Amino acid sequence: MQIDKEYRRFVKVQDYKGSPTIEGVRVVEIKNFVTEDGYFTELSRPENGILPEFKSEEFEIKQINYAKSAPDSIKGWHLHEHQEDVWFITPDSKFLVGLFDARDGSATKGTAMRLVLGDGKAHLLYIPRGVAHGYRNLSDKHGYIIYFVNNTFKIQDPDEKRLDWDAIGPEFWELPKG
Repeated sequence: MQIDKEYRRFVKVQDYKGSPTIEGVRVVEIKNFVTEDGYFTELSRPENGILPEFKSEEFEIKQINYAKSAPDSIKGWHLHEHQEDVWFITPDSKFLVGLFDARDGSATKGTAMRLVLGDGKAHLLYIPRGVAHGYRNLSDKHGYIIYFVNNTFKIQDPDEKRLDWDAIGPEFWELPKG
């Protein structure tokens, strides 16, 4: 079948390759056991690190945080010079996660990544120091994130460096149309 020439100019092919990757970032799918009354997800075995994918010699947990995000809110961007994060977006949440490599000398310096996490699935996301990160809650309900860090927060000397939400362009957080 031929597409009429009048409409051919509107035809596009969607890119299914995904976003570029950033050196050191890891996305690890973990088991999410769906039950009749909800779900169960194992997040940590402290004696071994977070889970076998993140052993204690790689990532020693110093603090565990929990955050609630309002519908359609954007929390972007921030980065750390002395800390790595491991994020868990709850399966009943749906976040667009943004990552941007701001590390001097990195092979992927200047690369931006977009990931959709949650939405019925369970993943741990490892974010190296120097990689700016943030998220947009894509849901019409509150979303939740649990994150493990290997440095404790100090009010008098915070390692959280903020960037404007539109630091790499306001279109980053927009959803594609079509």
